[in-house]
Parts: sequence; C-alpha cells; structure tokens
Amino acid sequence: MGKPVMKLHFIIGVLAVLAVSLVNAEDPYLYYTWTVTYGTRSILGVPQQVILINNQFPGPKLDVVTNNNIILNLINKLDQPFLLTWWQRKNSWQDGVLGTNCPIPPNSNYTYKFQAKDQIGSYTYFPSTLMHRAAGGFGALNIYHRSVIPIPYANPDGDFTLLVGDWYKTSHKALQQTLDSGKSLPFPHGVLINGQTKTTFTGEQGRTYMFRISNVGLSTSLNFRIQGHSMKLVEVEGSHVIQNLYDSLDVHVGQSVTILVTLNQPPKDYYIVASTRFTRTVLTATAGLHYANSQTPVSGPLPAAPAYKYHWSMQQARTYRWNLTSNAARPNPQGSFHYGKITPTKTIVLANSASYINGKLRYAVNGVSYVNADTPLKLADYFNIPGVFSMNAVQGVPSGVAATVATSVMPTNLHDFLEVVFQNNENTMQSWHLDGYDFWVVGFGSGQWTPKKRRTYNQVDALTRHTTQVYPNSWTAILVSLDNQGMWNMRSASWERQYLGQQFYLRVWNPVRSLANEYDIPSNVLLCGKAVGRHP
Repeated sequence: MGKPVMKLHFIIGVLAVLAVSLVNAEDPYLYYTWTVTYGTRSILGVPQQVILINNQFPGPKLDVVTNNNIILNLINKLDQPFLLTWWQRKNSWQDGVLGTNCPIPPNSNYTYKFQAKDQIGSYTYFPSTLMHRAAGGFGALNIYHRSVIPIPYANPDGDFTLLVGDWYKTSHKALQQTLDSGKSLPFPHGVLINGQTKTTFTGEQGRTYMFRISNVGLSTSLNFRIQGHSMKLVEVEGSHVIQNLYDSLDVHVGQSVTILVTLNQPPKDYYIVASTRFTRTVLTATAGLHYANSQTPVSGPLPAAPAYKYHWSMQQARTYRWNLTSNAARPNPQGSFHYGKITPTKTIVLANSASYINGKLRYAVNGVSYVNADTPLKLADYFNIPGVFSMNAVQGVPSGVAATVATSVMPTNLHDFLEVVFQNNENTMQSWHLDGYDFWVVGFGSGQWTPKKRRTYNQVDALTRHTTQVYPNSWTAILVSLDNQGMWNMRSASWERQYLGQQFYLRVWNPVRSLANEYDIPSNVLLCGKAVGRHP
C-alpha cells in the first residue's frame, strides 16, 4: 500500500511544480497611468496649444516585448471626449476608435487592457477623436522580440525612435471648424521630427544603430534620408524584409519602417532630413547625426530628395519584400504561410472619391461617406441595438452614383480570405489603413484595376503591413486573412479624409461566441448613446 501513496505524492508534486511553472510562465503585465492635458509649446516659433501625455510632447514611448500585457489607465483632463488608438491585433474591444469604444468624457478615465500578441516591430499610438491628432497625443509603440526568438540581424548598438510628420500652427479646434464648414485644410506649416524642428542623435563611429521611423502627420508623404549614409531596411510594420540598402525612403502617412545605419564615415556631424513629397512647396525638417568623437558641425547642402515622383516611389515600394526564411514574432519562418496559393473568398474594390453633400465637402468609399453614430458599433452589435449602423450601405464595388452618408459596415465572415483593391481615381496620394490586421501588399499599378492585373501580383514574397499607399490615378491590391473576429476600422490614414467620411467598418463575424475567437466585453466598458443602461 505504500508504493501507490508514494506515486500519488510524486504525481501531486509534479503537478504542483507544473502549476507554479505555468503561473511563472504567464506573459508579463506592464502597468501605466497616463494623464492627458493641454499645454503650451513653441514648436514652429509660435506658442500654441498642444496635447500632452504626462506633460510630454510627443507622448511617452511604449517599449514592450512580444506578448506583454499592457494595462494602461488613461485620465482625460481635456475639455472634450478623448480616445487613443494603437495597432493591436487581438481585441476589438480595446481598439480605441469611435466604432468600438465610447470616448472618455472630460475629467474621467478608462483603463485599456490589451496584449502585444504575436507582434514585433515599430508602431505608433495617437488620438482617434475629432482633430486631436493635429495637436499631439501621439507617441511610439515599439515591440521587441522575445529573447528566445532570433532576429535576422545582429543586435544594434543603439535604438532611436523618430516620429516625423507635417504640422500646423493652427489649433486643432480651428482645423476642425474648417472641416466642419465644408472646406479642405490648408497646406501644413512645417515638418517635425519628434515634435521639434531641430534635434540630434549621437552614436559612436563604427557602430550600427537602429532608427524606427514613423509618419505621424495628418496628410503628407515624406522622404527620409541621412547625409552620407546608406540605410538598410530590416522591418516594415512587423515584417522582416529583404535587407536592401537605400539612399532615401518614402514613408507615407500612417506608415512605419525600421532601418539599420552604420556610422562608417569620417567623424563629423551629418544631416538627417525629412521632407514632403509630391507637394509644390517642399517643407523640410532636419536633425543631426552626431559622431561622439566629432569636432566638426554639420555642413554642406542637404542631401537631395529623389528627382522623380510617383513612378520612382512605386518602383521603390515594389522592392520591399518579405524575408521568407526569417521569423517575425513566432518561431516559424514568415514564408511558411503560402498566401499566394489561397483562393480568395471574395474580391472587394474600394474607390475613394471627393464630392459635395448638402454643399459641404465630404469624402466617400464606393459612394458612401461615413458618419459616426452616437453608439459605438461594437456595442450596438453586442447588445443587438437596431438602427445604429447599416450593413448594406457600402457595397463591394464602386457604385457610380452620387455620394450619400451612412454609418456603413461591410459584413464578412471569420476566416474569409479577401482580395481588396484600392482604386484611386483622384489626383492625390492616398493612404489606407486596416485596424486589427496586417495584409499582404501584392500589387501596385497605374490606371484602372482589372482582373487581368492579377498577373502582375507578387504571389510569393510580398510583405505584410497595416497601412498601404495608393498613388494618384492608380490602384493597390492587398490580400488579407480575416482571422481576427471583431468590428475593425478600414480608413484613410489622411486624417482630413477620415474625419470627412473616407472610412467604414469590417464586421468579421462568427455566430458562435467563443473566447478562442474573441475576448468578451470588458468588465469596465464605457456605455454611451443607446447602450446606456445595458448590462454586459
């Protein structure tokens, strides 16, 4: 009788050890408290009101590791409701846009709870409400790889984050009034690097540094370059890419790229330049790359921007390719997913347009200009509240009829595999973003897309990203696997166009509620509109 007891004690002991191991193995939790306030800064030589987070402009940098859990208490001290959005895949309830979340009222707070699930790379967060983004409140979200996951380059000797973007001296409320009156925004007043017109990054000769570059502006594509130095592109919005060298890189609104730069030049200071692309007037911001042993200040002309425009930029975009043998956040190689061999469930063609509705400028998708409801769509869907949004307003092909307004949702099913074509028949650059997903950018082309254009697709090593550019009078094609249930915002990354209706929501749906597909409604969910008084 003694031996079975010994065995039982042994089994219990093993289970106890396993239980402790499992508890200890849980992904770490990181806790933050951020207070959002107004403040005054002289940015382009004129004092103006900006939005600060913990008294910082730009906001604090979020440095996390793959699968970290972020618990962030956001306190709103502004005089308007406020939300932050960040790129995260797992949880539509925490997306921080008006289709998923009630805005945080003034003098109130909300605690976001989300996980950097299976993510690496350089990202940003920013306000999604009104025109708050024009006043600040944005910052970097850098997701580092787990130590057990190798990266396809040597660890850099340092890591710099550069938030670049166009900027207005005009207040965000005045800019909103301009849009509300039916007019377009004027041309920006300048370009900033990390909220400044002048800043310096210091490194040691012979060493290699990582630069994480994100375009946080409202509307303008930028070209980035470093005097006398080549830039090795290594990562684009979570994708490890073939490591080509570039003299300059176009970074469009809402996009992020990560480069490695080796300080292999004579010890002096060099210009870092970000300048507007495709604009009659070129706005430029400069920073300094300072060799630690330098005694020589920056000198000479700024490194020139590319002489060619759209065709050159499109050709450069085609050189961004997936590193098929490298992993990303997971151990398996990126190329183990053969996206090009999957037959799409459906094809959606999305045409952007500008038109006047009731005498005011609006932007539309397939003839439908989006208007926000007073109730988040996610809450309306969860509580089965009728009349909040329409699932038949926006169609999967351009309508060719006069534009109308609607709170438009496009229905899709969990595990659909979509081909989406962004058709731009306007003379302006477009930048399209999808929350909750990355997608394969398989093709760029001029003129009108037709099914024959599929012959030009990159079906082997197209990179994945969350924001893609569409050139004037051109098209861009993407493939996306809808493996992430929820209500997800598809929008223009150009904030004027988003604000005036160039957006809609994808409802990625499965009738069976399961925590395997989607997290449940948060216990601290804010309720507003027609959801007031409901109980989760």
